[in-house]
Amino acid sequence: RAWSSTMSRPTETAEIILQAHANVPLSQTEGLVEIGHGLWEGKLESEIRDGWSELLDTWKQRPETVQMPEGETIQDVWARSVKSWGDIAASLKPEETALVVAHDAVNKTILCDLLGLTPADIWAVKQGNGGVTVVDIALDSSQPAVVTCLNLTSHFGSVIDRTAAGAL
Repeated sequence: RAWSSTMSRPTETAEIILQAHANVPLSQTEGLVEIGHGLWEGKLESEIRDGWSELLDTWKQRPETVQMPEGETIQDVWARSVKSWGDIAASLKPEETALVVAHDAVNKTILCDLLGLTPADIWAVKQGNGGVTVVDIALDSSQPAVVTCLNLTSHFGSVIDRTAAGAL
């Protein structure tokens, strides 16, 4: 089975991937929607810096303390994305493979949670556009999931991932 955010980019990405996997259904969930950037939505970092320089610096240094103007906090994203991930994981049959296509902040919060990190640590996890991450869910539900591959982007022709540059 496959899941994506309800937003167009991850849905289109999932649909392209699923062209090679006939009969795999795609479900969409609001829990995987990207962080609400509020007034920062659609702006370049330079434009954000012009209006909210101190807040942008704080976002980069202490993201857990920032609410984007008229937008969300990383804790808001954490709560809904980790719940959505948990619902997806709980619905899987033993040894079932699933595809989850989401967004940078969503992926980071889920991965930080799986790795035992906190919202303050989101910059410790890199998620490039089209990066592949593999999470093995233990057959024994008392055991933690294991992140076995993180942000693999070599299918783009380079060992170094340059796709996440400039992401907020």
